Amino acid sequence: MSPYPNTSVSVRPGSERSASVVNEEIRDLWQRSGGLLSPDDEKEYQRLLVEWAAAAGTSVPAA
Repeated sequence: MSPYPNTSVSVRPGSERSASVVNEEIRDLWQRSGGLLSPDDEKEYQRLLVEWAAAAGTSVPAA
């Protein structure tokens, strides 16, 4: 599993959540998964990383 999101993952249209809210969702995802992401969880994680980077005003490197 790559630590970097796939660049084809898009952020939900109209999503304007704060970086801290998205970060909390990322933490919850990892906690629920027990540290091992399923393929569906991996897709959600990548989407959340892109959303977090947008909210934080930074970029996420492509894999």
